[in-house]
Amino acid sequence: MKTICCLVLGLIFCSTASAQEGLNLYEKKLFIQGADTLRYRILYPNNYKKRKSYPLIVFLHGSGERGNDNEKQLVHGGDLFIKEQVRKYFPAIVLFPQSPVNITWSNFKRTMGKNDWQFFPDLAPTTPQQLVKDLLDSFVNNKMADSKRVYIGGLSLGGLGTYEMLIRYPDYFAAAFPICGAVSVPQFLASASPLPLWIFHGALDASVTPEYDRDLYKALMTRGAKNVNYTEYPKAGHNSWDSAFAEPKLLPWLFSNKKRNGSKTW
Repeated sequence: MKTICCLVLGLIFCSTASAQEGLNLYEKKLFIQGADTLRYRILYPNNYKKRKSYPLIVFLHGSGERGNDNEKQLVHGGDLFIKEQVRKYFPAIVLFPQSPVNITWSNFKRTMGKNDWQFFPDLAPTTPQQLVKDLLDSFVNNKMADSKRVYIGGLSLGGLGTYEMLIRYPDYFAAAFPICGAVSVPQFLASASPLPLWIFHGALDASVTPEYDRDLYKALMTRGAKNVNYTEYPKAGHNSWDSAFAEPKLLPWLFSNKKRNGSKTW
């Protein structure tokens, strides 16, 4: 019995160590603008060529991954992009920025204990959001990233941030995948440009209930929006990101999209 337990513990340790080793493929970086610093991790494509422009993905973490260790933001989603087949068929620059504790990716107010959210995209961007945008600009302006293939995703707090980025910077992103987020539907329809969107949520989510995402999807369908998907997992709670990251069509769908000039309203 003791031998079996030791073997199981050994396998768990090896698996954890292997996963951690894989996440070390993400280099630790600092982006400094004046007195402000954004910690982020970056994954370069295999056989990265400095003179080539690559698709760029930025992923915004949730509230539990905030801090200054420049590590926790990889807990959810980091292992997706280091898979051998993903790196082979979807070469891209992948960014995982980290927001400090007690700061958010977007401007909002929530009544505690209620599904009552207020959103303020007209206010100045939060410092982490502004730094993320400046970081993305630096990659695009230096031709490291293809300006027509910049993608954004985020979960929970990062889902809210994803929506605000789409509102605040219309026509910047080629596609987006918010997970268990929330947004003001009228604000989104008024300001965000039409783009491919895949929304994910858990039906049993008590932290960020799915009504906002359901209402957004219904409104977009009513307006005849194209290439907008909504996936709601009937048995998932707030951690619907586990199911979203396991979607076999997520990355093929994401990378199939390229920014095109078009109408600025839904």
